[in-house]
Amino acid sequence: MVSEHASPLATVGGVDAGGQNVHVAELSAALVRRGHDVTVFTRRDSERLHWEQTLPNGVRLVNVDAGPARAVPKDKLLPYIPAFAEQLANYWTDNPPNIVHGHFWMSGIACIEAVGKLQKQLLPPPVVAETFHALGVVKRRHQGTDDTSPAEREFLEPWVARSVDRVIATCPDEAFELRQLGVNRRRISVAPCGVDVEKFTPDGPARARGKRLRLAVVGRLVPRKGVDIVVSALALLAASGRRDVELLVVGGTSGKDRIASDPEARRLRELAESLGVGGQVIFVGQVPRDEMPELFRSLDAVVCTPWYEPFGIVPLEAMACGVPVIVSAVGGLQESVVDGVTGIHVPPKHPAALADAIAILADDPELRARFGAAGVERTRTRYTWDRVASDTERIYRAMLDHWEEPEADVAASRSRLRRVGEGAR
Repeated sequence: MVSEHASPLATVGGVDAGGQNVHVAELSAALVRRGHDVTVFTRRDSERLHWEQTLPNGVRLVNVDAGPARAVPKDKLLPYIPAFAEQLANYWTDNPPNIVHGHFWMSGIACIEAVGKLQKQLLPPPVVAETFHALGVVKRRHQGTDDTSPAEREFLEPWVARSVDRVIATCPDEAFELRQLGVNRRRISVAPCGVDVEKFTPDGPARARGKRLRLAVVGRLVPRKGVDIVVSALALLAASGRRDVELLVVGGTSGKDRIASDPEARRLRELAESLGVGGQVIFVGQVPRDEMPELFRSLDAVVCTPWYEPFGIVPLEAMACGVPVIVSAVGGLQESVVDGVTGIHVPPKHPAALADAIAILADDPELRARFGAAGVERTRTRYTWDRVASDTERIYRAMLDHWEEPEADVAASRSRLRRVGEGAR
């Protein structure tokens, strides 16, 4: 597994730590349980991290020296990818893997370059799979000039998608976008994200709470997650006379100054106060993953209303805990959450529709219970990490059985990477 910016050790909810970190960690652990030998390669972002270690779940973690040993925003990492690829190739020369699975587009570049360096020593070389977790073309469509991705992503990401042996999409919506980028449909497989149903369960302790209907949004605090839509919906409910609703905002920075030090948290706080619902919005900060089930069990519903979302693990975790969910009808959320069965779909960027959905759940505790029970059943039968690992293993085996020369021009890739790498020197 190659995950250049998303380490399994990162605290989820930070600026660049979210679903990809969970996906890499949990899929790797599930593959180890199935008898495979799995190593995760990520960029070393702290002097305190060792080069190599074995995690308690049996996954090996290698922290690769590429760029400064400190946190660097992921959109600033591209100049260090050639060095990252060089380190991968050096490591794999003596320890060649059967499968190389890149996560995110920059990891894909590193995987292709590193495997290209091995082709003279290993024939056939390791096969390369890629999971993007988010596509730049979709990000630009929704964020426009606010997209902070490097300009090179526009041509390098489609090149990665067309160059790897197989792209593993997390939902059919993503598979459609990949075909629009020119990826041969024979090279696209679908394997969703998953949830740890042993940890996220409806049974167990719950956080203390008051009598108000308790909602939560969980994840990184960035504008595209649509937390402002939820705050606006609360204001609409308040204007109609319903103020018995509180919203926990889980994620962002932690500590006493978590709002002052987080621009998005400040924006959301100012919005809530300007709309007269400041007392209903509670900024919790980051919560350790081991404590998340307890928090979920204290909720009446989880709200997830991003502008776009490749998949979204938070709704699965809520459903596994027996909590109904309200989600934007976008991306993988349309697949994981069944409208009218495990939760409610609403249009993206639509506070009025969201306010109506919240009111429906607020007025019908039996419906909340029914949605919750259906969510538990759906996650346990369809979205366990062991099932996701089984699906992924099947894809890996098919890749090995039908290996063929990739469509990409590896020499052209190296030329581009050399130009990119010059920016790091």
